[in-house]
Amino acid sequence: MDLFSKPVENGKNPSAPLAERMRPKSLKDFVGQSHLLGPDSLLRRAIEEDRLFSVIFWGPPGSGKTTLARIMASEPQSHFESFSAVLSGVKEIRAVIDEARSQQKLHGRKTILFVDEIHRFNKAQQDGFLPHVESGLITLIGATTENPSFEVISPLLSRTRVMVLKPYTEEELLTILRRAIEDRDRGLGELELRVDEEAIQHIIWSSDGDARTALNNLEAAASLVQGRTAGERKITREGVETALQRKALQYDKDGEEHYNLISALHKSLRGSDPDAALYWLARMLEAGEDPLYIARRMVRFASEDVGNADPQALLVVMAAMQAYEFIGLPEGELALAQAAIYLATAPKSNAVYRAYGRARDAIHRTGSLPVPLHIRNAPTKLMKELNYGKGYRYAHDFEEAYVPQEYLPEPLRGDIYYRPTGRGYEKVLQERLEKWRKLRASLDHKEGPGKKNRDPDRETP
Repeated sequence: MDLFSKPVENGKNPSAPLAERMRPKSLKDFVGQSHLLGPDSLLRRAIEEDRLFSVIFWGPPGSGKTTLARIMASEPQSHFESFSAVLSGVKEIRAVIDEARSQQKLHGRKTILFVDEIHRFNKAQQDGFLPHVESGLITLIGATTENPSFEVISPLLSRTRVMVLKPYTEEELLTILRRAIEDRDRGLGELELRVDEEAIQHIIWSSDGDARTALNNLEAAASLVQGRTAGERKITREGVETALQRKALQYDKDGEEHYNLISALHKSLRGSDPDAALYWLARMLEAGEDPLYIARRMVRFASEDVGNADPQALLVVMAAMQAYEFIGLPEGELALAQAAIYLATAPKSNAVYRAYGRARDAIHRTGSLPVPLHIRNAPTKLMKELNYGKGYRYAHDFEEAYVPQEYLPEPLRGDIYYRPTGRGYEKVLQERLEKWRKLRASLDHKEGPGKKNRDPDRETP
């Protein structure tokens, strides 16, 4: 079935899932993504003034990508085509292009093409869009949950705008759910449901920012009571748990305690207190928290707060996560407890965290600087004639497999981002880097002034 087929689009197909029936048909009804759809935003003005441009919506599931595409495709003067990259290939692309030419020639109509999961197209398939997007024959709207920088070819990216959608907030999901509960035409209003506050908060929590999941969960809970008599159709937290087969967290309903507990665990690990770390870990697990959520936070901690002071920390946590996935509950809790104790007792360093921040700040400050010629790849004769790779010194040809040469772009030459703390294994790294940096400094001295190592943290803006 076409993504924009009439029964689904008019929102009155009784067999369609609640999430489909409640899909907004105009910007007026759309909830969320205010950073893209504010009063004077580019996207809102483009939709309202019929000045559409090719765009790729990148965001998590249930964040409104397809809904926005449908709203953009509502202009009656346009011809619409849509397909999923999972089910379509080059043949379908050619058919769409032929139809677009026909629409332009016979009716003077532009074609808007929506491609769901565009990241699943290979390079050849994506190449098929390029000339027609560039000529304006089609306006391409792509949707993807994957980073377009890695999954979409650069020429196509340069011809589209990438717009990032965010997960829905709790307040936005509450608005969406209440609208579905009250809407008698497309939603569940005719059931005259009563929904406990704790029940709706559990639906919101379990959806993890995904509006489609939230509406599906509401519909599942409603299905358990819809056969009851009027006045008895009440959705409770216990009813939601039964429908979702998922236990509610024993946290306060606004979620504050959830974040308080994970904060307490993180700070106990950072403070090298294994007893407190075990306590907060157990508190979260006993409350029904997803163990993999805790494991993911500990993975982050292993790099942010331990780093190379103990490189084994990251391996220990990853092994604990794998062990939990392998044996599950309750035995898997011990693997997480072992990882927590290891992190708490490991030497601490945030040097990796700070180093990455410095490198990122340099990129934001200087933009896309060109790769120095001597470390560029030179697989062809033309590239070699253009001096790609010229002057590169192969480290293994030198003593201790080290030779001083510059790898950063010229404007950043001498920048220092990573500064080991001298704790744990970073003491070894510190001594090694000091030796290498002295060799680099001697090379800079020979090449002329103004090439000293620079510390971005200590520069005057």
